[in-house]
Amino acid sequence: MTGLAAPSPPRSLTALPKAHLHLHFTGSMRLGTVRELAAAQRVRLPDALTDHWPPKLRATDERGWFRFQRLYDIARSCVRGEEALRRLVREAAEDDASEGSRWLELQVDPTSYAGPVGGLTPALEIILDEARSASQTTGTQVAIIVAASRIRHPLDARTLARLAAKHAGDGAGTVVGFGLSNDERRGVTESFAPAFDIARRAGLALVPHGGELLGPTAVQETLSALRPDRLGHGVRSVEDPRVLDEVAHSGVTLEVCPGSNVALGVYPSAADVPLRDLVAHGIPVALGADDPLLFGTRLVAQYGLARTAHDFTDDELADLARASFAGSRAPDSVLRAAARDIAAWLAHSDPA
Repeated sequence: MTGLAAPSPPRSLTALPKAHLHLHFTGSMRLGTVRELAAAQRVRLPDALTDHWPPKLRATDERGWFRFQRLYDIARSCVRGEEALRRLVREAAEDDASEGSRWLELQVDPTSYAGPVGGLTPALEIILDEARSASQTTGTQVAIIVAASRIRHPLDARTLARLAAKHAGDGAGTVVGFGLSNDERRGVTESFAPAFDIARRAGLALVPHGGELLGPTAVQETLSALRPDRLGHGVRSVEDPRVLDEVAHSGVTLEVCPGSNVALGVYPSAADVPLRDLVAHGIPVALGADDPLLFGTRLVAQYGLARTAHDFTDDELADLARASFAGSRAPDSVLRAAARDIAAWLAHSDPA
């Protein structure tokens, strides 16, 4: 008697080619690396980065955000000097390569690392140089997004936009975008528009954060004031059908980071992240890991959440991967290879 064939195991998410568009420089750090750098700098790490990792976070109120920012600042204070900067870029590329990421746009505010290496320009040039080197050695092509901070003066953002424009390019080891990060409840979004105008004239992708800690009104304001190409997070747009329609009609890609959303308390579980609602509305979505150092999950885990918490089929996961490349600034050679290999991933029923 012949029994029924056993169902095929799920395709490997690591083998699925993908682009990574939402990863912060300090937040990309390996736990072992921050511990080694802290020891070298004689920085005492809190328990959340030693015995009780990953930390229990909740950033939906000021007190919770303060704790998150304090952990981030402590980790960032360990990154001092050229070798540390190079190490973070190299390890981010290695980790992405190990997860099937073909293209990484790593987001950094060079202000935070400028002092020990002699200024903003040397800091960025070190990072770009290592991005070129890591692209050659890992197989993951690494480009840089220069990000301003909402908690600093908008004039600082203009300085960073000019620096980003000076190093603008269209491949690995160049600046491909300009962002705006940190607590979106701080600052006035419109006041950063001149900086984004500088970046736009340089041909950079405009990739501000918005719509994670604040609701749909913040998404609408960001779309209107900054006219972005992508929006970091944007998940709260689902709370207003009119804003959701506006996002869909704008053609903006949303960088959705389910692990971040849950870790920061925006949603109680991965199943509550409105991933399906966004995709069903025709909005391009690129999954990202955001800050693995503090949230405990990397890129493949985000695809895993789409599969397990939202029942995305392999065809739908492939569509997410395609959207990540479509929303990127990857060169045509990377895009063509990714399209071919995503199709091949779907064509093989045997993950091996």
